[in-house]
Amino acid sequence: MTGSSAPPTASTPTGSVARPRRRVPFWDNARFACIVLVVLGHAVQRLTYDSDIALSLYLVIYAFHMPAFAIISGYFSKSDAPTRTQMARVITDILVPYVVFEGLWTLTKWLVEGQASPNLTQPSWTLWFLLALGIFRVVLPYLALLRWPLLWTVAISIGAGYLPNIDSTFSLSRTLGLLPFFTLGWWLREHDIVARWRLLDHRSWWVWAGSVGLFAVAGWAAWFFVDDWRAMNLREWLFYDENYAAIGGTQWWAGGVRLALMLVAIALSFAFFALLPRGGHWWTHFGQYTMYVYLLHSFVLYPFRENGLLRHAEPTWLWLPLVIVASVLIALGLATKPVRRIFRPLVEPRPNWLFADPTLARREGRRSDPTGSRRPREEPRTPRPDPRQNG
Repeated sequence: MTGSSAPPTASTPTGSVARPRRRVPFWDNARFACIVLVVLGHAVQRLTYDSDIALSLYLVIYAFHMPAFAIISGYFSKSDAPTRTQMARVITDILVPYVVFEGLWTLTKWLVEGQASPNLTQPSWTLWFLLALGIFRVVLPYLALLRWPLLWTVAISIGAGYLPNIDSTFSLSRTLGLLPFFTLGWWLREHDIVARWRLLDHRSWWVWAGSVGLFAVAGWAAWFFVDDWRAMNLREWLFYDENYAAIGGTQWWAGGVRLALMLVAIALSFAFFALLPRGGHWWTHFGQYTMYVYLLHSFVLYPFRENGLLRHAEPTWLWLPLVIVASVLIALGLATKPVRRIFRPLVEPRPNWLFADPTLARREGRRSDPTGSRRPREEPRTPRPDPRQNG
């Protein structure tokens, strides 16, 4: 994947050492910024019941953060017919972690709440995105065969909201709802838009100013009309998780609301990308490990959501900044090497026993996660000397 990562150093047929491709820091910055917003959105949720400012922040985050994540994931996805290895990676990177963490959530609920209903068809909390990514990968080669794939996915997303039988089972409602964003990311890469328009080369002052202005307008609208957003249950619309009628959209034009929200999501996503730093920073490499943060942060937040600590938390001017800082620290902490070392068997399992050909589950060299991040092994093997070089 050009510009996305550096493949491992490997010996060429002549015994020379291949030069790794340059990794583009921007994409790791984007991944980590998105995962921080995921943690923040979940952390601030309990404050939204009692604070208009917290709800306004929540609505702005949910207006674009998962669409932005889907765009990034689509950008690093291939539409070619999958190889056996790529098919195996859907199993090892998505399906197996999904089953593992569903089991952990079932155990957690049983220990804490005294009851649990194991059901793999109903994803627990954040696990819906794993299934969505798996379905995205499966359908992308078929979408790529069509003329106007973006238009088709927009029609699918809007149309799905009218059908009451499309629900959260296997995350189908959210998957179809967010499919246009994933397809948009793939389309941008397929047409080489970023490179052709040199979007990562420089950032004009007016782009930065316009992006800041767009977020300022979004924040003002979220706060000024907060009572209206509560009345229309806007947060449910932003989840893409229910049919229109279930959340009050009984009019024939309810699909227009979703279309408008999709346009807002795209505008805010690109404004968000425009504001991100292009160069590398001390935190940039954490963007390679977003799946650790995504799968583990819910267990960190679960006690705070259940014990009621953040309900009626006053004053907001004190608690909201604390939650924001804590969310950043949680994201940083869960991406650190000690945490990765402990939880790698759960987040990045290698179930050799599952395959008729066990080599399909082995990843020599590069490791990846479902969001498209590829990275070198943390402890690369020392290349073996070529005996032909020793005479």
